[in-house]
Amino acid sequence: MHSQAGAMSHHILLLTTAQTYRAQPFLDAAQALDIGCTMAFDMDAELAADGRHGWGFPFANMQEALGHIQRFHARTPLKAIIALDDAGSLLAATASVALNLPHNSPDSAIAARDKFVMRRKLAAHALNCPRFVRVAAQDSVTEAAAQIGYPLVIKPLNRNGSQGVMRIDTEAELRDRLPRLQAILQTEPAASRADFLMESYIPGTEIAVEAIIVDQKLEVLAIFDKPDPLEGPFFEESIYVTPSRLPAAVQEEIGQATAQATQALGLGFGPVHAELRINDEGLWILEVAGRSIGGLCSNVLNFGASESLEALILQHACGQSLPDLKASREARGVMMIPIPHAGLFQGVAGVTEALQVPGITSVDITAVTGYTLQPLPEGNSYLGFIFAAGTHPADVEDALRQAYACLDIRIMPAFDLTMR
Repeated sequence: MHSQAGAMSHHILLLTTAQTYRAQPFLDAAQALDIGCTMAFDMDAELAADGRHGWGFPFANMQEALGHIQRFHARTPLKAIIALDDAGSLLAATASVALNLPHNSPDSAIAARDKFVMRRKLAAHALNCPRFVRVAAQDSVTEAAAQIGYPLVIKPLNRNGSQGVMRIDTEAELRDRLPRLQAILQTEPAASRADFLMESYIPGTEIAVEAIIVDQKLEVLAIFDKPDPLEGPFFEESIYVTPSRLPAAVQEEIGQATAQATQALGLGFGPVHAELRINDEGLWILEVAGRSIGGLCSNVLNFGASESLEALILQHACGQSLPDLKASREARGVMMIPIPHAGLFQGVAGVTEALQVPGITSVDITAVTGYTLQPLPEGNSYLGFIFAAGTHPADVEDALRQAYACLDIRIMPAFDLTMR
């Protein structure tokens, strides 16, 4: 990663993690727009060395990180602070308030990050959301389950990418899978590492919404169909295709429900990524995040004269005029390549064949050869991404499936070198 400085009229600070996929598209968009851009990673300042590739701001230590940002702002006045990942959202909001920069409030950042706070706010505004309860270490999980009813879902309060999210159909499954969630929670801050969310399972068709809030109004940029059923026991997402094949009236309702959810959380500025389900009882809000879509998935979107989603976000943050907010009507899609099982990644054969499938535009393998891969629910990443474009969404979906079938994913079982 790198920083861009110089005589640019605007400068933006991007908050992210060292493992992010999301930084380079923002850096590329900033360069094209002549916007200065500096990275700040969630790590100790010493680990980021001299700042040539970005700065280290420990996000969890709010006062220390805020001091770093204020000192940076004194040297290089900032136009905006943007969190690329959920981890930096509260710091971005807090620092923006301190520097009088446009952003969401800290309270809304917490609501869009903490799943329990989110559920409470959505329920208080009478929006469709699952039955839910926060389960602490001293609580009886069987009593909580009786309150919610089976099938149910258990999940961490502050993770994304479906990490730790598990469907539970019986008490026996609860006993079996709860230790897996508790192991994941051990990496949470000590104050809340034992707490998790238990909520009723919502069946139905799942969709994703990409939007941006401009002048306090939610503008829907794209609705993604998720054609694969996400029924558990784990919820590894795979294919996203846009434009949606849902009826126009349903898409209008999706936009309205997403707008109501963002208002309930207090979000009023910048990008929004939401997940919803649709069934006979209506639209259900699963999650709303005050950031753009994760991974490399934004590559399927462009606006105006082929401007990227990242360019749109940067222009909005700088107060510049925006291009046409309607995404290209060309059908596009992405498949997040799942990790089939844990082990040492040896590589992927068949990429050349996958690229020859009509409609496939690229195959990006992001996993690093020789590194250990971990699938869901413990893992939080994908092996890579397949992209496709075409005239019709159905053709794009079919191309993605054909390309994936070409791939031979090679993962060697990891050896346990623990002394016995």
